[in-house]
Amino acid sequence: MGETNLEDFRQEARDWLAANFPPSLKGHAMLAMMGVTRDDSDIAKWRRALGKKGWTAPTWPKQYGGGGLSVPQSRVLQEEMRRIGAFQPLGFGMGITMIGPTILDYGTEEQKGRHIPPIVMGEVQWCVGYSEPNAGSDLASLQLKAVDEGDHWRLNGQKTWTSGAQYSDWCGLLTRTDPKAKKHEGISFLLVNMRQPGIETRPIALIAGASPFCETFFTDATAPKDALLGELNVGWTVGKRLLQHERASQTGAGGPGRRPQPLFEIAKKYVAVDAQGRIADRDLRSRITANTMAAHAHELTLARAAAEAKGNQSPGHAPSILKNSATAMLQTRAELTIEIMGAQAMGWEGQGFSQDEIEFVRGWLSGKAMSIYGGSREIQWNIISKRILGLPDTTGSA
Repeated sequence: MGETNLEDFRQEARDWLAANFPPSLKGHAMLAMMGVTRDDSDIAKWRRALGKKGWTAPTWPKQYGGGGLSVPQSRVLQEEMRRIGAFQPLGFGMGITMIGPTILDYGTEEQKGRHIPPIVMGEVQWCVGYSEPNAGSDLASLQLKAVDEGDHWRLNGQKTWTSGAQYSDWCGLLTRTDPKAKKHEGISFLLVNMRQPGIETRPIALIAGASPFCETFFTDATAPKDALLGELNVGWTVGKRLLQHERASQTGAGGPGRRPQPLFEIAKKYVAVDAQGRIADRDLRSRITANTMAAHAHELTLARAAAEAKGNQSPGHAPSILKNSATAMLQTRAELTIEIMGAQAMGWEGQGFSQDEIEFVRGWLSGKAMSIYGGSREIQWNIISKRILGLPDTTGSA
């Protein structure tokens, strides 16, 4: 798309955002992460307006409710949203980041027409059923069974760490449909309605307080035969594609929102500065500089990876590199901030701590999970070594 046409689109996006984005939400992307969706709230109105425009999923096909934008147009939209402190109200949902893209990859026309429009509008919430008590990183050992009952599937078994299961309407899950096959075979991907008596969810308490995770139990739960996404017993392929989409969403490319406050600015509120206004502690100053450089390098790498993709719909293996990069950079930033804040970083509640301090401590704790969810740091290194560098497989995996 030519530069002139992009500038025309920029003006269109700028005008539409000015008319539709509630000023009260400026810089409050965390409301979306916390799931604030009351029908009378500004965030609900913003979600409906953006969904109707198709810009909750700007590059998805218009025929399914998406925005139909090109990748360059989508970047312009992100820039304009960031400029005014706007954000994607569904940017943290699994429907937009994982399930929707996978349905677009593997779904039938009927599945796309049924599931994609409600995802774009934010009318349904999805979760993903992967891990089990005895199938974590070794996911192919999963034992949740789906038995063919002729006109439907009957499901029995358990999932764990099912994020948002207690709130979800639907679940995209991996289940064993051929127990006699090799463990990576005989697995299928099903789209299952969570609003049925045979499914029970139990939230798992976390150190950070509120938890998105659940144990999920299936006892003679059912799914129609057309709930199968992709081919029967080839669900491992579908499941891997979903994980690629998930990792891509965890690289720091999740779209517009409030940029984090620079570490140097935070530090100057808590530690001594010299006569030139610099952080007095040279070692701390050096480490903050290194993290700032890492963040900038990560952003540039994201931009380069997006440019090199040139519209390729498959995320490939680059997300594995970028997920580990984002994890290392963000966890290091969190540790530095805790060090900078000193005693104020110990706040959990009470008048001695600001709300920002309390929220940061909880975020620091929950951020420890970044190196585990979406495929652990070690799993990403294995993917990088085998799939990208072509090194020999010494893990003994099938």
